Amino acid sequence: MPLNRTRGYVLILGLFAFVTACNNGSNTDMSYKAAINDHYKAFPACIWSQAKKFPVQAATSDDAKTEGYDALTQEGLLTRTTAEKKVLIIASKQVNNYDLSEKGRTSWTPDSSQPGYGNFCYGNREVTSIDNSTLGTNGSGAKTVDVTYHYQIANVATWANSQEMKTAYPGIASALGANPSDRATLVMTGDHWEFGK
Repeated sequence: MPLNRTRGYVLILGLFAFVTACNNGSNTDMSYKAAINDHYKAFPACIWSQAKKFPVQAATSDDAKTEGYDALTQEGLLTRTTAEKKVLIIASKQVNNYDLSEKGRTSWTPDSSQPGYGNFCYGNREVTSIDNSTLGTNGSGAKTVDVTYHYQIANVATWANSQEMKTAYPGIASALGANPSDRATLVMTGDHWEFGK
């Protein structure tokens, strides 16, 4: 076989191997993205760090508490009524009572570990890029991968995008305006990757 033809075959085989490796890499990145996205669909981004129980009461003079509840009321997720609460025998103060509205009940995410408690969740983490991945194995001998990635909040509820909500809950504004990075360890389970425990 002539030398030039052999070089041609080697070049074509090398190019094929390179293209195949790139395709496998991007398919793997897609698998990593899918595993992380699937995990965070079950753990959405919510307005409070701890679950709350409604109805709640807040003094009308307590702006720190009423601002958030009033923003939720403005979005139609809560109802508000005003009442007087006796503080001492001769004194009373104005309070607002807040409860879930019909619209609020459809947007409410119940906390399965605490009956009656829940949260308003406004979106879920979605991977925008896989930046780095390192394969390994865990103590059980299962294949693992440590992944560094960037993400954004996707499937954002319309009520979370109002300026009042972003002012009352600055965490929403920063979460929606950011593209942060994070790390995850994925474990090969059967024929697909899953978020590690």
